[in-house]
Amino acid sequence: MDNFHILAFETSSTLCSVALLSQTAGRVRLRTAQHEGRQEHAERILPLAWQLLSEAGLSRTDLSAVAFGQGPGGFTGLRVACGVSQGLAVALDIPVLPVDSLHAVAFQQAGEDPPGVHVVLQDARMNEIYAAAYRCADGQWTTLQAPALIARADVTAWIADESAAWIMQAGSRWSVHGDALAAFEGLADELQALGATVETAGDEPARAHAATVARLAALAWQQGQRLDAALAAPAYVRDKVAYTTVERAQGLGGNPQADAAHWSVHDMGMTDLDEVAAIERQVQSFPWTRQNFVDGLAAGYRGWVVRRLGSMLGFALVMDTPDMAHLLVIGVRPDSQRRGVGADLLRCCAAHCHQAGLPALTLEVRPSNTRAITFYQQHGFRQLGLRRGYYPAAHGVREDAWIMTLTFQETPA
Repeated sequence: MDNFHILAFETSSTLCSVALLSQTAGRVRLRTAQHEGRQEHAERILPLAWQLLSEAGLSRTDLSAVAFGQGPGGFTGLRVACGVSQGLAVALDIPVLPVDSLHAVAFQQAGEDPPGVHVVLQDARMNEIYAAAYRCADGQWTTLQAPALIARADVTAWIADESAAWIMQAGSRWSVHGDALAAFEGLADELQALGATVETAGDEPARAHAATVARLAALAWQQGQRLDAALAAPAYVRDKVAYTTVERAQGLGGNPQADAAHWSVHDMGMTDLDEVAAIERQVQSFPWTRQNFVDGLAAGYRGWVVRRLGSMLGFALVMDTPDMAHLLVIGVRPDSQRRGVGADLLRCCAAHCHQAGLPALTLEVRPSNTRAITFYQQHGFRQLGLRRGYYPAAHGVREDAWIMTLTFQETPA
């Protein structure tokens, strides 16, 4: 049995909380201490930690890892928890375990194994909301929407747009948690009208606690997750905090990314590849591996990803040859298909061809994939060839590939 001791900090709100979770001989013991008051986080956090270690009869060198609520939340508070965790971990030569603070809220409000989708909306001040969505199935939590900042005016429209996909993934049940429900008048009623189950926290504010951070960190530890202390960082989702009086009068909020109605396209990088490979597995019978994408980027292939509120919706990867570009792979998350994501990715590929002076964009597609063929034809691709036995198929047989090409009428000199 794996014995471990994890010290956890959570300071993303006005609550400064510390927890010590110990597993020895198969038994788990959780100790907690806390102090209310944002201005005293830095002063109180370490004495609370030493108190818990003393009560447990442990020294600092007994610790296996240090966990912290990564945010989002108050800037000062996030820096306190992260900085203290990083300092201890470096001094003790142990790893850190960052925990999504909004996931912690969902976990403690909904329970450990509540099936369905759980949306967390936390008051971010300045008429904005920290938003995230998680799915729990068979005791496993997955992130559907990483924490993002949304204007209060956009929240209902964002949820209305996404809720159909949540219902498809988790049946009819999806719940909303968080202190924004109480902070913004009318928000709970708007969400209930969309079919949400609105969960209130009663008299206790819905905010992350170190005890929950410790429990989630313990799950991560048992799954073999570790992070070098040098890489620890808070999760800031607000790009700009300080605004002038004039800017506020113009209605400016905290983050240009708070527009929930649009997505953006970015160059594909190594940090995108976990999400790229996950989408690829969802949409392909014989998917590329993550290492295939690593090798492609290392070889100089160009790729793009589409993101909305930080969450990846789709990707494309092309390889340049002397006389054309080759679209190697393109994929759109199932719940984001038929919305124009693929069309935007094709436009990126075409723009790349024009910039690189390449007269055509080519690709292979299975003849059985009639939906993809129709999509490519709608965007100007035509079948110009056939590759026999190109694709692997079921039962050890092979499937031909259509060669489809988009030719550009003009190529800049």
